[in-house]
Amino acid sequence: MEKTWRNDAYAKVTGQALYTNDLAFPDMLHAVPVYADYVHAIIDQIHIQDAEDLDGVVKVITSQDIPGSNRHGQIEKDYRIFADDKIRYWGDVVALVVARDRKTAIEAAELVKVEATPLPSIHDPEAALKPDAILIHEEHGSNIINTHRIRRGDIEKGFDASDIIIEHKFQTQFVEHAYLEPEAALAVPRADGVIEIHGSMQHPFSTRRFTAALLGMRLSDVEVVGTPMGGGFGGKDDTAAVVCARTALAAKLLGKPVKVNYDREWSIRESYKRHPYRVTYKMGLSSDGLIKAVRCEIIADGGAYCSTTPWVTWRSTVQCCGPYQVDHVHCDTVGVYTNNVFTGAMRGFGSPQMNFVVEQMVELAAEKVGMSAVELRRKNMVQQGSATITGQVLDNHTVSMGEVLNAVIEDIDYDEKLKQCSFGKPEGDELYGIGLAMSYRGMSLGAEGADFCAAIINAQFDGSILLEVGIHENGQGAESAFILALAAELGVNRERIRYRQSSTSSIPDSGTTVASRGTLMGTGAVVRAADEFKKKMSQVVAPSLKCNPEEVHFKDDRLHGGQSDHSISFDRAIRVMYLNRKFPFAFGEFQGPSVTWDEKQGRGKPYFTWVYGCQAIELTVNKQTGRVKLLNAIAAHDVGRVVNPGMLNGQIYGGIAMGSGYALSEEVQLDAGKITNLNLNNYRILRSTDVPEMKAIVIENRDPNSPFGAKGIGEPTNEIMAPAIANAVYRATGKRFFNLPIKIDAQNGS
Repeated sequence: MEKTWRNDAYAKVTGQALYTNDLAFPDMLHAVPVYADYVHAIIDQIHIQDAEDLDGVVKVITSQDIPGSNRHGQIEKDYRIFADDKIRYWGDVVALVVARDRKTAIEAAELVKVEATPLPSIHDPEAALKPDAILIHEEHGSNIINTHRIRRGDIEKGFDASDIIIEHKFQTQFVEHAYLEPEAALAVPRADGVIEIHGSMQHPFSTRRFTAALLGMRLSDVEVVGTPMGGGFGGKDDTAAVVCARTALAAKLLGKPVKVNYDREWSIRESYKRHPYRVTYKMGLSSDGLIKAVRCEIIADGGAYCSTTPWVTWRSTVQCCGPYQVDHVHCDTVGVYTNNVFTGAMRGFGSPQMNFVVEQMVELAAEKVGMSAVELRRKNMVQQGSATITGQVLDNHTVSMGEVLNAVIEDIDYDEKLKQCSFGKPEGDELYGIGLAMSYRGMSLGAEGADFCAAIINAQFDGSILLEVGIHENGQGAESAFILALAAELGVNRERIRYRQSSTSSIPDSGTTVASRGTLMGTGAVVRAADEFKKKMSQVVAPSLKCNPEEVHFKDDRLHGGQSDHSISFDRAIRVMYLNRKFPFAFGEFQGPSVTWDEKQGRGKPYFTWVYGCQAIELTVNKQTGRVKLLNAIAAHDVGRVVNPGMLNGQIYGGIAMGSGYALSEEVQLDAGKITNLNLNNYRILRSTDVPEMKAIVIENRDPNSPFGAKGIGEPTNEIMAPAIANAVYRATGKRFFNLPIKIDAQNGS
């Protein structure tokens, strides 16, 4: 297998790939959103006449124009696609201006005036939990979105048996996804009555569901077509679907194609963010470093709408002790409504926040005990056959926690470099530190939802193959992985396989492209389809190969007959099938192994398999400026089976860079609910000059729960950079940082 290959590389680097905003249709109209300058207010009236009177404006759409349902949501239908009764956060859309050109639509949007009665707003999630707090959604009776819990052992007995007890509070920030391509949608009303949608999204089927409900149409009458996507990182689920639904409504009402292409300011204002967490964490240990008890309280700011807060906080709860065995655990998690920008899925999905907490607590505990943090990790980490804090026994896959930890320590010479750390020493301006963090991560959706995926193989008469998979390509190289997996399964050259962009009308709903599930679930479906495909072919060609069908094997673009010398080319075998009136077509589906969950006790088997990773970082802190310079990062991860080495490394390097920004610079800043850094010139993502030298160590223990043996890597590398950096900054400055992003004062490096 070549080091790097992508089926879409040439089209993208030559500019031939057509993203949503590159598409155009005859008589196409343009639409832009309208916001109101409130964070919490009762809408009295929306004045649209001045905007509609502007030359070139076709229509201003409000909630009054909706033929179907205005209330939507992945879990709780509390989100209004058009704000109707109230404005609940600064990003609520009150209208959509449709005009013959985008410039006119933008000009007209300024003429829409919203008359509203301001309400008191609430921006502190702890204040929102108070009995007398103003309600964001009156019908709920409180500002609690959801709660989760873990109850294991007897927490009081655990602390009573502890020789050492430590407790700290941690806080994390709102984070913007900062995908390269802002939200975009194009909707086309077809002659057959179908609304066709092109858009930048992670889950075409939720887009179809939102749109059909808004328009009052059947699901089969809305077709969402796969379109190249300029990044998502979890951020193009809810908001992207809503943008598409609004666009489709305009197309249906006006009978013409309509395009919406967001500016960066609109995108940052309206789209959901990573949850800010407030965590109180208490840990008890024996004098020899065994973690006896953990009490954890998590408050997640969900903002104005539910979105995926229950799912995000569930993962945080399940993984609240990191990759460590703890007999006594008491965890309470609450998601809270506020008038802040709402929060939802983002790369890591609730694990970056908790890893930042746990991996610092482990190091603090090691200091108290008087042993190395690595030694304490080894003493407590999960191993083959261990039980997790939810009672799941890790015996159905290779538990490689020690393997990834050893790989990092040995490669970066960790123990020796620990001796070089500055700990705030007075001499010199550059303070040196090294830190590491490790994690395990439940793969795919787990008990959060139904986990399945479909794939279709359709071979043509000339031996070429069309492949479709229900997982949507986000830009990460999923299509290429599926092609390579199919080529390996059929023993054919990848060049004969073309990935066909599917639509919601051509393949079953296979879930959204999140939770690092793309490779695992997608290749699983490909393998299932390939098994069926090979079975069909083998039955047809076995007589000519002088063997039984089960003896036929596929290799080097040929079908071989067991122990005999007989073989037939793949092309010839396909023609034989057609001549025998047998279609070389197969449908395959992969259903994730069963999981169980008791929500009341927080016990069960939340995920069918786990991934293991460890990362280390070397850095310096300038005492005069407080600037952190990242020097060298190393990541070791067990990915099950490598599908595409170059793309695998790309995911690892991208995760390191993104996680480093989370640690050091990225923060959506709000002033009474209004975002003040609405562009990438003042929302500080890391530049290329800020990222460290990076090395990936790939460990392969094929996973028996995955038909192809592969697991995911999209999120694991992102979720442990912040604690690794925090631990390194501590060893450089001698000071612990319990809030993100890490802000170091100048002059003293602390």
